[in-house]
Amino acid sequence: MTTMNKSLLLGAAVGTALAVGAGAVAGLKMMNKGPQYAQVVQVIPITKIIRTPKQDCHDDSVVHQRPSRDDHHIVGTVAGAVVGGLLGHYVGGGTGRDLATAVGAAGGGYAGNRIENRMQKGNTYTTTEHKCATVYERTVREEGYKVRYRLGDKEGTVRMDHDPGQRIPVDHGQLVLGDDGSQTG
Repeated sequence: MTTMNKSLLLGAAVGTALAVGAGAVAGLKMMNKGPQYAQVVQVIPITKIIRTPKQDCHDDSVVHQRPSRDDHHIVGTVAGAVVGGLLGHYVGGGTGRDLATAVGAAGGGYAGNRIENRMQKGNTYTTTEHKCATVYERTVREEGYKVRYRLGDKEGTVRMDHDPGQRIPVDHGQLVLGDDGSQTG
């Protein structure tokens, strides 16, 4: 064999060995790579309820009773007794006149007392009062997602800041969770 043939044969042998070795390494990498995606089984939004206090104010009309100057209704009782007595005096005759005057005075006194009582209860005035109460506004805020996934024959749960859809990318056996390509696993 000539030197050229030996070199050619040696070059072919080395080239074949390198090609077979590279193919084996590439095949091994492909076998070890595993699945490219994890299947999403369930997505549950994580929410937080926020209660924010605020003042709820409004004006109310309030009816007040004026203070009475005559709590015992003496003016009404006396005026009613006088009017009732006079009427009884003119109605009765003879000896019954005194009895009619007394009965008229008693009835008139009672009626005058009730009339003054009703008038005092109707003696009112209205004011406006500013009233405030603390009420709470309720806001629901999403804080992320609880994601259950299946990778091969194993299931797991992870918290994510976005809804991943139906699958999560996998790189070298680890989930790619963030939009920036960050991994966990």
